[in-house]
Amino acid sequence: MSWFIGRTEALSNTEAARRKALERLRSLAELDDPESLVVPILLDAILMAEAYRGARHQVSFLPELTRNVDALLRELNIVDKTKEWANG
Repeated sequence: MSWFIGRTEALSNTEAARRKALERLRSLAELDDPESLVVPILLDAILMAEAYRGARHQVSFLPELTRNVDALLRELNIVDKTKEWANG
């Protein structure tokens, strides 16, 4: 199963994109150590919000945030595949 929220979807229908992301995050409870994946993302998101407060420049740690989100999604994909194989 492929999971993706594109830029267009995120910007044009924010509520639907949020619901889609929330549904995806429901699998967090099945990960071995969800905090180790989620906490760095939350910290980067807080820093990004603070960096953008009153400024109009690129956030230097956006690539790190992207890597952390990608790592979280890879782990959630593993959970999904494991479920599929167990039920298949």
